[in-house]
Amino acid sequence: MTAANPEPWRRQRADAERNEARILRATRALLREHGAGAVEMRDVARAAGVGVGTVYRRFGDKASLLGAVLGADERRLQDAIVSGEPPLGPGAPPAERLDAFLTALAAFTEDNLDALLATAAVSSGRMEVGSYSAWRLHLAHLLSALRPDLDEADRGWYADALLAALDPGVYAVQRRRLGIAAERVARNLRALARAVVGG
Repeated sequence: MTAANPEPWRRQRADAERNEARILRATRALLREHGAGAVEMRDVARAAGVGVGTVYRRFGDKASLLGAVLGADERRLQDAIVSGEPPLGPGAPPAERLDAFLTALAAFTEDNLDALLATAAVSSGRMEVGSYSAWRLHLAHLLSALRPDLDEADRGWYADALLAALDPGVYAVQRRRLGIAAERVARNLRALARAVVGG
């Protein structure tokens, strides 16, 4: 008895991975162009060049698809924080890392605003999502180095206060209703953080 040939399975797996990458790229492009409210699964399938059934089989529904778009970008940011080049990654002074992290998180919010707004509307809120806990923990860690006088509760409070500026609803009002430039939002956020740490 001979072992089954693994090549067909490997080809199917490679095809599935390519399809997933195409679907995520197409979703990002459609979100930038039209916003989450106007993007349907069939639009994503058409833009990705796959059948709509492929999109549903892989992601199930629109909320899961948007979550996958966010998840891929969140993982990239998390990897950069944990093992990337300084100042975002390890090796830079805490104040520089704080600046770099807030700049990167503001850019992530800008790039993914429509997906963030859509997922916030169908979930219990960003504070319940795993990435929020990771961002909060990272900020609290940096604050502990910069403000050793703060206890754990106060470090967490300041971390939440800084992250509140990047809440999708707040950020959307600032950018779209009030017309504040993304660079200005990031600059003001860094200034707020410096006020907190006294630098």
